Amino acid sequence: MALEIERKFLVDKDKWATTDKPEGILYRQGYILLDIHRTVRVRITPTHGYLTIKGISKGAVRNEFEYEIPREDAMQLLDLFCTNEISKKRYCISLEGKLWEVDVFEGRNKGLIVAEIELNEEHESFVKPEWILDEVTEDTRYYNSNLSIHPFAEW
Repeated sequence: MALEIERKFLVDKDKWATTDKPEGILYRQGYILLDIHRTVRVRITPTHGYLTIKGISKGAVRNEFEYEIPREDAMQLLDLFCTNEISKKRYCISLEGKLWEVDVFEGRNKGLIVAEIELNEEHESFVKPEWILDEVTEDTRYYNSNLSIHPFAEW
């Protein structure tokens, strides 16, 4: 079984703006299935497509199965079967042997910046960058699936 162990944090916009970072990658993702026990997500980047199935979160842990699919198939799935979508630019930053993925949301979630770090163990220690603010791992408002239904602009 594939497990995702991930913690989420809000990002200080001012510090993020002055941080050296690589070019962001545009993501478009939508949801075929959304309920409290599971989600089925389709995602495209400029060059790839993905189908992801996630289980219910228990703290920072949940089951996750992700498969690369042809980008054209992913675009058709988004257009034909997904009613709830989000878009964001993702920035990947390595720090102290860990990868931080920072999502700068667009569209109806504009203004929201969330950083995620995947861990090998739920209580693993790690170094937080200076631009990290409050942890929101267990705050369901910040789940991408929820942002597709209840966007940040409506809070």
